[in-house]
Amino acid sequence: MSEYLIKNGFVFDPVLGIKGDKVDVGIKDGKIVEASDVSSKAKKIDASGKTVMAAGVDVHAHVAGPKVNVGRNYRPEDKLFKGSPKSGMKRMEGGFSVPTTFRTGYNYARMGYGFVMEAAMPPLYARHVHEEIRDTPIIDEAALPVFGNNWFVLEYLKNGEVENTAAYIAWLLRMTRGFGVKNVNPGGTEAWGWGLNCPTIHDPVPYFDITPAQIIRGLIEANEFLGLPHCMHVHGNSLGEPGNYTVTLDTLKQAEGFSPKGSFGRDQVLHHTHLQFHSYGGDSYASKSFESKSKEIMDYVNSVDNITFDMGCVTLDETTTMTADGPFEHHLTELNHLKWANTDVELETAAGVVPYVYNPKTFIAGAQWAIGIELALYANDMMKVFVTTDHPNAGPFTRYPRVIKWLMSRKAREDVLDNVLKYGDTVRDRCFIGEIDRELSLYEIAMMTRAGPAKALGLAHMFGSLKPGLEGDVVVYPFNPETDDDPEKIEQAFSNCSFLVKSGQLVIDKGEIVSNGTKRTLWVDAKVNENPQVMRDVEQKFLKYYSVNLGNYEVTGHHFVPNPYVIEVDATQ
Repeated sequence: MSEYLIKNGFVFDPVLGIKGDKVDVGIKDGKIVEASDVSSKAKKIDASGKTVMAAGVDVHAHVAGPKVNVGRNYRPEDKLFKGSPKSGMKRMEGGFSVPTTFRTGYNYARMGYGFVMEAAMPPLYARHVHEEIRDTPIIDEAALPVFGNNWFVLEYLKNGEVENTAAYIAWLLRMTRGFGVKNVNPGGTEAWGWGLNCPTIHDPVPYFDITPAQIIRGLIEANEFLGLPHCMHVHGNSLGEPGNYTVTLDTLKQAEGFSPKGSFGRDQVLHHTHLQFHSYGGDSYASKSFESKSKEIMDYVNSVDNITFDMGCVTLDETTTMTADGPFEHHLTELNHLKWANTDVELETAAGVVPYVYNPKTFIAGAQWAIGIELALYANDMMKVFVTTDHPNAGPFTRYPRVIKWLMSRKAREDVLDNVLKYGDTVRDRCFIGEIDRELSLYEIAMMTRAGPAKALGLAHMFGSLKPGLEGDVVVYPFNPETDDDPEKIEQAFSNCSFLVKSGQLVIDKGEIVSNGTKRTLWVDAKVNENPQVMRDVEQKFLKYYSVNLGNYEVTGHHFVPNPYVIEVDATQ
């Protein structure tokens, strides 16, 4: 494999404690090495006057699978085709909020990212998810199967059978080639099959007679029983509802009393995704009571050590919402009266897709924008908060550079309040963003986009740092931290990197994509003691309820998962 020596750049690496020092970075045999360990034949990359970081790690996005494909198919107005590629290397690109698989990989690479987590994989459609992951170039990917409304999980946890829950999770991860435990609107999506919801964590799920609180705590316990790389990943109840911050606090408090198990180095047992959507005060969108509750949420998050979260920052764009939170999508289409797609996945989950416009001429969109940024700016430990837009729900992932600009520049935030939002003064009155002076550093951005998410996912042994021995994923941005003081330069630089080396291979050279890379799919093989009861339950329910047989369920072979990277976990001890 090629050798590279990246010279003279300003390096930012929270793992190594490097805060903008000029440090040379070596890459050899696909791994990061000491600069002195590369040979004289190494290709030299001059990073003078530029910023050097490990490639980015995205903890939560919706980039592959059936609901993503629905979003592509029924939104021709979103296509925005780019035209023919300039070279024979790239494939045709299209789509804005729901880009094609090709454009997804290319845009992540342009932003200097090397890994993305598909955040909600319906187990029954895992083959579809992996087919799209396979077709996405350059970036490594993994997928989180959804468990929070799964019939097996609901029945086991209702009966207090944590070991059976863990055995079922291990089986399903193997069947779907999944990475960890995702929990969407726990209990509420199953209630949606009855035309209902679970607005709080204490509302019983119809028929199953179990509450979201029991589901959350049960899945945390099962996750830690297995010692999985990533903690339990939750999308809480009452997403997007005014006044939901109390439900969010109740959800976060379910992690109390738990500590992480396993050998992957994470400190947390619960990751709350797109926290912006769960930090609202007030009693309705229409009333003057709607307000930010970011302070209350962050007061709690800052007081504990076993929780991480990602922002879910609104980007004030037209976009396409999609989530396994079926009742929320129905609620959203009742609000905006735009087209709506809905599906129930037998025994497992549900999903909906609705277009949405975060119109800066409305107060609510402006307040949502402010709340997402406030959450990050109020954080004490930037290794616990990660940059996301819940792509594409709050906006497309290609806006991450814009979010970074807002976090790093008060001037940029003031410009939005004064010149973009129609109700900027009202946003100042009911949110906190106008009173926050804090501006994050590149070192803190590296925590939020590299070191932090890699550690939370249990992948710090692979990604998130320039430490020798880790994957050879390195990015060079055209941003000089000593002289560049224009906020727009931040967005421009993080949107279009100068160089990206992925897995030891140069894929972006002087801003141009020169390779489709050798991407991998990561999945977790969790070993548990033999459990005849769970296997008997699986066989019986497939015969009784599923429309497919068990033989057509498993994701197998390199047709679906080429170049797999398997992470083994042993819970048999």
